[in-house]
Amino acid sequence: MPQGTSYKPRRQGAYTHGQTAAASLFLLPNLVLVGLFLLVPLVLAFVISTQKLGSLGSPQYIGIDNFITLFRDTIFWETVWNTAVFTIFTVPVGMVIGLGVALLLNSVLPGRTLYRSIIFLPLVISGVATGVLGSWMFDQYNGFFNKFLHAIGITGPAWQSDGKWAMISLILVTLWQRVGFDMLIYLAGLQGISPDLLEAAKIDGSSAWQRLRHVTVPLLGPSTFFLLIMNIIYSFQVFDTVWALTRGGPDFSTTTVVTYAYREAFDDHGPQQLGYGAAVGVFIYLITLAITVIQWRFSRTRDEAG
Repeated sequence: MPQGTSYKPRRQGAYTHGQTAAASLFLLPNLVLVGLFLLVPLVLAFVISTQKLGSLGSPQYIGIDNFITLFRDTIFWETVWNTAVFTIFTVPVGMVIGLGVALLLNSVLPGRTLYRSIIFLPLVISGVATGVLGSWMFDQYNGFFNKFLHAIGITGPAWQSDGKWAMISLILVTLWQRVGFDMLIYLAGLQGISPDLLEAAKIDGSSAWQRLRHVTVPLLGPSTFFLLIMNIIYSFQVFDTVWALTRGGPDFSTTTVVTYAYREAFDDHGPQQLGYGAAVGVFIYLITLAITVIQWRFSRTRDEAG
């Protein structure tokens, strides 16, 4: 360096215009895709929800009338209840089963790689295929489960014609499909826990249950938070499995909020009111956003390393 020249170190985090431009170019394709396939449809959904718009004819602006009708719609609130029941019996139960399977397959178990693949396999099958397979297995006349029950002298339930049993079949098929996802995330979390912590707890005299409760589960906080958010969003947006398995029936006993939006807006046997269907979609967006924000605010372990 020439004499008399002062050197000023660049501040940490400071970037040149060239670096900023290069980073922007790499981000641009993703931003374009997010804008086209996420932001634009979201804005259009809000716009259409304020219109009276059918499959034919021009739109008519009606303000918040669709939302007023929505909150007076008894069938809509029945679908909200169905979605809540579906969520309660798939999200916590699936996470507990996934954690148990992850704990088992994280240990020294012969053939554990094969078992992981078998449990994870249903997740890579499309929701439509899963629903079709479930409709065959739970067919009340020729299904696998009722034939098996008949073989051992038990009369099988009416899976299709009884709303309670139809919901149970939907929950069971969803658990079969989603447990592999929960297991995978918990396996990743378990493998990030230092064995030294568990060994130290064991030396201190803690039992296996105490190590699980006071060491393993708290350190799996970020994994649990992630799974809770993703599974709740999935349960509020599930459509393909429901439609392929029960089509929301019998009546509306297994119709979720998303399925109801589709039936109102696009089903050939429905009213085909696009504006009303968009209002249902906006409700789904707002409720999932609210749940996510609440979970984010009150989760104490989301930022802990695990």
